[in-house]
Amino acid sequence: MGENELGAFLRSRRDALTPAQAGLPEGPRRRAPGLRRSEVATLAGVSVEYLTRLEQGRDRNPSAEVLTALAGALQLTPDAYVHLHRLAKTDGGRECHSAEPPRRTVRPTVRALVERLEPSPAAVFNRLDDVLAHTNGFARLVEASGLLDGPEPNLTRFVFADPRARSALPDWERVADAQTARLRSQAAWGDGHMLPLVEELSELPEFASRWRDAATLPPRRGVHRWVHPGAGELRLAFECLDLPDYDGQYLLAYIPDDAATAAALDRLTGLRPGALRAVGN
Repeated sequence: MGENELGAFLRSRRDALTPAQAGLPEGPRRRAPGLRRSEVATLAGVSVEYLTRLEQGRDRNPSAEVLTALAGALQLTPDAYVHLHRLAKTDGGRECHSAEPPRRTVRPTVRALVERLEPSPAAVFNRLDDVLAHTNGFARLVEASGLLDGPEPNLTRFVFADPRARSALPDWERVADAQTARLRSQAAWGDGHMLPLVEELSELPEFASRWRDAATLPPRRGVHRWVHPGAGELRLAFECLDLPDYDGQYLLAYIPDDAATAAALDRLTGLRPGALRAVGN
């Protein structure tokens, strides 16, 4: 992690919020996107000098009240609000707990749930993005790409270290940003078990630059495009669902985003037409 995660996150959120979104006039020509530091300070009820110290890392111990005020001024989502408090604790030195090693097994109830998601593509990952369990539908979707090769497949390692990932993922740049953001959000807990993976991937320029500059949260939903050699390009709406467990496991589930993808997945899984229905159908 960088030395000033809290400041980087505050700046990124300030840059992402437009004056119109904040209910402010556009005003004279702006040299940078987003809100000025003075505007955020006014909205949060803090001084510009104090906000400057926070963003520059010269003050790393904001109170809960200040964090709440900044979250309101920056219109943070609930996830981003939690992340802001997490960064303040780790950057300020008040919390840097030693996490347990990430599990490579899932609870029986979670495994049973995954089995019931057949034939939809779905998989369970731990906080390092190791693939722990998956449906047969997920295997049929990704096995040609090489994601499941090896005894301990890892999604982030596949995205950055396997050249086949760029062919399988037409939106590789966006996926790479999201995977880096996911690791960074977990690293904010002070998880030392993440360091070997980060050090390994940091040898790759595409990862190193993202790790250094990223200060965003990963998307929880959206659309992934996968290219399968037999089924063609598939548009898959995804939901990323955290499992109620301190180990940071999550479920990634795919649903066809359009009728063409639904038909292609039916052919891929050998099901009758219409077995997998597109979102909204």
